[in-house]
Amino acid sequence: MKIFFDINHPADVHQFKHLIKELKSNKHKVLVTARDKECTHDLLRAEKISFVPRKGYYGIVGKIFGMFLIDLFLLKQAKKFQPNLLIGSSGNCYIAQVSKLIGKPSFIFDDTEHSKLQNSLTFPFATKIITPNCYLLDLGKKQIKYNGLKELAYLSPKYFKPNKNVLKKYKIQGKFFVLRIVSWSASHDIGFKGINVAKLVEELESKGQILISSELKLPKRFHKYLIKSPNDLHHLLYFADLFIGEGASTAAEAALLGTPSIYLNPLKLGYIDELKGYKLIFHFTDESKALKKAIELIDKNAKVQWQNKKEKLLKEKIDVNEWMYNLIVNQ
Repeated sequence: MKIFFDINHPADVHQFKHLIKELKSNKHKVLVTARDKECTHDLLRAEKISFVPRKGYYGIVGKIFGMFLIDLFLLKQAKKFQPNLLIGSSGNCYIAQVSKLIGKPSFIFDDTEHSKLQNSLTFPFATKIITPNCYLLDLGKKQIKYNGLKELAYLSPKYFKPNKNVLKKYKIQGKFFVLRIVSWSASHDIGFKGINVAKLVEELESKGQILISSELKLPKRFHKYLIKSPNDLHHLLYFADLFIGEGASTAAEAALLGTPSIYLNPLKLGYIDELKGYKLIFHFTDESKALKKAIELIDKNAKVQWQNKKEKLLKEKIDVNEWMYNLIVNQ
């Protein structure tokens, strides 16, 4: 079988890396194209996954014109490779549109309900839309649901082994917290603005060490807090005493690694609600309330409780990689 993956975001690397390796190990042929966004290419190289690089386009005008250019690029790749199946993740309209052009099926793995513009350009062309059970939208006959979360494809204990050496790299000795800042440049982010980084740092620094993962280029005074390598992030989230930030995926990752997690963002998501149900995450739109809860969790040393709650969730969810593999090879 020949499977064509288009990687549109760093999170896609994590979601599909074990699946890609499993497919290859079972003699299936795989083509990976990858947008040059943030650390996407670095993550693929670190996983020793070969790929064909492609451009990304930014801003509303850039995204509109870029869609046609990306479609053309992927169409050329598809004609060379002749795939049996094309795969993309949330908002990947390009791979869905190209699948329609070449008359081959496509699977889109989605967990981002509020991406209305991207979804309107993706779902009509996709053959199947794969979502977690907690997904808030009913997509009809095209939708296939699974009892899991995409983050479990790479953070389940079966696949993720925390590396304690990362603590030495950042000279961590006591409590520490991870902050996540997003760029708010995605089409579904229009109209929203980011958190006050300076205020969060000022309030939390007296409680422990702060490390920041940021899509934005932050002012120089914050550079000393930055996480040096994207490969360190999940290990740091595992050992951290608290996560607070705007990124839903990173908030979910922290929660699934057993770290008290605060999601500070007005956007509502089914998987965030799912994690709230397990009491692994808090969702705030008010920065002052989020900060108050953060300090409360730090003072309570809530980490041990989170580890127990995480174990309950893991027992109730499937092996996502195994499920995706069987779905693909049996389609």
